[in-house]
Amino acid sequence: MAFAYPVSLEVSGRSAVVIGDETVRHGKADALLSAGARVTVIADTPAQALARLADEGATVLRRSFKPGDLAGAFVCVASSSNPDVRESIFREAEERGVLVNVMDDNPHCHFAAPAIVRRGDLVIAISTGGRSPALARRLREELEERFGPVWKDLVEVIGEVRERTLARLPDLAERSRRWSRALDLEELEALIRTGRADEASASLEARVMEGVP
Repeated sequence: MAFAYPVSLEVSGRSAVVIGDETVRHGKADALLSAGARVTVIADTPAQALARLADEGATVLRRSFKPGDLAGAFVCVASSSNPDVRESIFREAEERGVLVNVMDDNPHCHFAAPAIVRRGDLVIAISTGGRSPALARRLREELEERFGPVWKDLVEVIGEVRERTLARLPDLAERSRRWSRALDLEELEALIRTGRADEASASLEARVMEGVP
């Protein structure tokens, strides 16, 4: 199975190079900017998207890939209709130790970029091992509908309760058992959806800490 080991990369403050018009059209630069990377975009079009990316902090080079463009990069996402260009990008990435994904060219990829649903700190990634990007996109659309914007606040409530109770539950096994029993996601979602986040927080904390002095 290709790309069988899923990971989430820390790219904040690291150099990311996005090469090719199709990568821009598919939002690859946007995703890396959102994750905090220092993004360099090398592409000729689309002009409007390139102008917006420049305004948002990306370095935009309106030209084709040149050898040396991956110097100092941590990660690269690239596209090209020219197999020689794809090979050149991959070869330079290999030589410089840069993680690279060449779109729709699995042999020239170190990783597969999953379809993402992001709700604050909640990130749901869907991958088909590079076999069907269309299926991954369809599943992302369904999950976006199921896990709507309210889940951003839901994760924040859970995280805050965990921080408040962590020191009072030093035993990892007991903590895990209590959280497994206490989490009622349907209740939390309903309360937060109706503007009762404080009530959701208090209810969850009470269940987690039930019986603890």
